[in-house]
Amino acid sequence: QVHLVESGGGSVQAGGSLRLSCAAYGYAYISYCMGWFRQAPGNEREGVAAIDSDGSTRYADSVKGRFTISQDNAKSTLTVYLEMNNLNTEDTGMYYCALALVPAARYCRAGYERSTDYNHWGQGTRVTVSA
Repeated sequence: QVHLVESGGGSVQAGGSLRLSCAAYGYAYISYCMGWFRQAPGNEREGVAAIDSDGSTRYADSVKGRFTISQDNAKSTLTVYLEMNNLNTEDTGMYYCALALVPAARYCRAGYERSTDYNHWGQGTRVTVSA
């Protein structure tokens, strides 16, 4: 049973930085997509960044150049990071990591942009950016 645990959220001023972590326990598969999503009050959950088991990454236009997704899959526990720089108030929200197990990493690059594509979710970590 896969279990995801996020950490690293907090409150920062605009222009500041945070680093989120997502540890995947019970992970025993080779090919996967791992995504970071966020949800602001009253808004739908939106994809922020994603990485696949081959290391390919993609980002939402709103975070390109400011956020970096990376992973450490050399150990028995998969950990995915989201480095967030130059934060602004529109980055405020709950951030969730999500995992999809796929037959091969190329499936991630062909899709897996929607929250409904993922079936394992963490509990979320809150990010608050003040002006």
